[in-house]
Amino acid sequence: MNAHGFLLVNLGTPDSPSVSDVRRYLGEFLMDEYVIDLPYWVRWLLIRGIILNVRPKKAAAAYQSIWTKDGSPLYSISRDLTQAIQMHSEAPVELAMRYGNPSIRHGLQQLKNQGVKQVTVVPLYPQYAMATTQTVNVAVNAAAKALGMTVDSVPPFYSHPGYIQALANSIQPHIDNTVDYLLMSYHGIPVRHVKKTDPGQHCFQSKDCCFIPNADAHAVCYPHQVKQTSLSVVQAMQHPPKQWSWSFQSRFGLDQWLTPFTDAEIKRLAQSGVRHLAVCCPAFVADCLETLEEIGDEGAEIFLENGGEKFTMIPCLNTQPDWVMALSNIIQKQPH
Repeated sequence: MNAHGFLLVNLGTPDSPSVSDVRRYLGEFLMDEYVIDLPYWVRWLLIRGIILNVRPKKAAAAYQSIWTKDGSPLYSISRDLTQAIQMHSEAPVELAMRYGNPSIRHGLQQLKNQGVKQVTVVPLYPQYAMATTQTVNVAVNAAAKALGMTVDSVPPFYSHPGYIQALANSIQPHIDNTVDYLLMSYHGIPVRHVKKTDPGQHCFQSKDCCFIPNADAHAVCYPHQVKQTSLSVVQAMQHPPKQWSWSFQSRFGLDQWLTPFTDAEIKRLAQSGVRHLAVCCPAFVADCLETLEEIGDEGAEIFLENGGEKFTMIPCLNTQPDWVMALSNIIQKQPH
């Protein structure tokens, strides 16, 4: 019996790529107040009245294009990562998804069945955002309280040396002398979300706010952490300046989102003379719909249609051995 255990939590996935399962998954995901932070009745009308009547069919087709014999790549990779972390941990390690299955309640119950009372939750997001890290911590705390368990949480590891080196090691083999440019594409979030998590008057108060020291603001500032990850990785790779940049993908709705947008950047780079573009997605630790389909398929199509000649989609960290070791070190150093 071990009084302590770890719960790795990733975003989630439909149970299958069928329209009904995708609709059910999108309903749970988009109704989260930390994802679409509108009043409940507005959120309900928008999602139940409009989005879930039009989006599931298109999303199901996208999921079908990446589904494997092991099911959802996000799930199978996260499962394999959990098993690899367990190999380096004397304490039990379980996997949960914020949306869909296995649920957070299920993951916690699995730990409780092994005698665990104190849980360290590991949000599998390198950078902090209310739609990722915060909603995971809120959901885990609520479920743990109902089960009589206590929780602490691993903070964002966006600048952890092990994570940075593993990320650099995953990118470097794909950067040969034919690659003209490296684009680091991160999941976008609304500007409003950044302002809501800002504990003071710091974010967007000046042009260079991400680089003006402010420990409290930067601890929960997604754009700051994105930029720090990017700068640390290119430094570790000794990548040439002016041959790389960051961008933001997966915007949704009519809000103001972080810029530049990935699809627009891919088009701009192709039209500006870049012939071989490599794209990595450091906000994701496991390949998923947003990397395999949105970047690997749609991004490649945009690039080639606008004059580009070769497009390289760099895989996520997935179960890369040095990433497994880095994550093991990150979580084992947590107090418990």
